[in-house]
Amino acid sequence: MSYPEIRPRRLRRNAAVRRLVSETHVDPADLVVPMFVKEGLTEPRRIASLPGVLQHSRNSLRKAAAEAVQAGVGGIMLFGVPASRDERGSGGIDPNGILNVAIRDVVAEVGDATVVMSDLCLDEFTSHGHCGLLNSDGGVDNDATLEAYAEMAVAQAAAGVGMVGPSGMMDGQVGVVRRALDAAGHTDVAVLAYAAKYASAFYGPFRDAVESALEGDRRTYQQDPANLRESLREVALDVAEGADLVMVKPALPYLDVVAAVRAAVDVPVAAYQVSGEYAMVEAAAANGWIDRERVMLETLTSIRRAGAQIILTYWAVEAANLLRSRY
Repeated sequence: MSYPEIRPRRLRRNAAVRRLVSETHVDPADLVVPMFVKEGLTEPRRIASLPGVLQHSRNSLRKAAAEAVQAGVGGIMLFGVPASRDERGSGGIDPNGILNVAIRDVVAEVGDATVVMSDLCLDEFTSHGHCGLLNSDGGVDNDATLEAYAEMAVAQAAAGVGMVGPSGMMDGQVGVVRRALDAAGHTDVAVLAYAAKYASAFYGPFRDAVESALEGDRRTYQQDPANLRESLREVALDVAEGADLVMVKPALPYLDVVAAVRAAVDVPVAAYQVSGEYAMVEAAAANGWIDRERVMLETLTSIRRAGAQIILTYWAVEAANLLRSRY
C-alpha cells in the first residue's frame, strides 16, 4: 500500500476550496463596536493607547454610528465620559447626562438599523472610579449599587436604548435591572449580562478612553482569572435572573471560558475583545512584526470558533468592511 492514500490537503488547494469548506465564519452582523462620547467636545479626540479609536463629540458620534450601520455591524455599545463626576455617579442616572443624551442622538440617527446598546455601570461617572457606591469602609456596597443600577437602567431605556449591558459584576444585578425595566414599562429592552467579567490586566487602554479615576483594583467584585467553574455559576445565575444574552470579558485569554459558557446555556453568548487585546495587535503591527489585517481577522475567527455568537471589538467597522469586500 502506498501512502498517503488520504489527502486532506485537497481541501486547502486554493482560496475557493478553502472558502467552500470553511467551518467558521464571521459576519459583519456578529460584530458590535464600542464607542465613547465625551461631554463638551466639539471635535473627536484621539486616544493614545487605542490607535484608531476616538472619544467622540455628539456630532462625530452620530456620523460614526451611521458609518457603522453602513458597514453592517450588528450593534453599537455606548460609553459616556462626563465632564464632572461625583461619589454617587449621578451623571449616569441624569436624563441629561452625556450617556443618555448620546443614546437619544444615536437612536435618532440610526433608528432600528442596528442594535443600540449602552454600558450600565457607574465607573465612568464616579469620582472614585469604582463600579458601585462605596460604604463607610471604602468597599463597594453591593445592594446600594443595585438601586442605582435600577435607576440607570430606566433612564437609559427612557432615552431609547434597545439593550442594556450591566457590567459591574454586582450580585443580583440582572434580576434588579430586569424588574426595574419591566415595572417602568420597558419590557422590550433586552439585558446583555456581563456574566463572566474578569479582574483583568487587559483593560488599561479602556481606562484611558473613559478617563477613569480608579485607584486600586476591582478584585472584590470582578472575577479571579484563575476560575472557570465560578464563571459558569455566575452565568447560570444571570440566566436565571432573566438575562437575554450573556458575555465573557476579556475574550482571547478566556476562550476556554467562552467555549464552556456556550456549552452550558441556550441564550446567545457574546465576548468582548477588550482594549488591551486590540492595543497589543496594533502595537505589534505598527512595528512591522505582524500582518495587521490577517491577525485582526484571525483573532475574531478564534473568538467565533470558541462559541461567541456576538463579538464586541474596536475593529468592528473595519473588520465588517473587510469581510464584505472579501466575501
